[in-house]
Amino acid sequence: MESGAGKHWTEEEVKALLSVWSEKNIRKQLHGTLRNKGIFIYIAKRLQELGVCRDWKQCRAKYKNLKYEYRTVKYAHNSGDVTKTMKFFHDLDAILRYEPVTQLAAEENGRCSATETQLNTSPTTESTQVLAGVKAPA
Repeated sequence: MESGAGKHWTEEEVKALLSVWSEKNIRKQLHGTLRNKGIFIYIAKRLQELGVCRDWKQCRAKYKNLKYEYRTVKYAHNSGDVTKTMKFFHDLDAILRYEPVTQLAAEENGRCSATETQLNTSPTTESTQVLAGVKAPA
């Protein structure tokens, strides 16, 4: 099957992306990394091993779209609107709820400083594979 920029992702392709994305080392590399081309090249290679032929740009675009949709639904739920839903919400919730959230903390002199806090830090069973050849930018 040919996979172009405009081709829709199948349910199996999304599940494969979520399985790679859910690995602790991938989540750590993606969080807070602005220049993440190398990480998505690695993700695309991993997906190829799983039979999904997508390039790194397609993987990054799908990642961003899923994350945006998840946050939209999560915000709606937190605002009391439980009618808004999406496929894979629970899978994404399991992945994204462990991301550190930057919060502003008031200091004594009235200024605010950013601090990171970890949400729901209960341990999970995750893959501990090392990213071969992928380095986080300095």
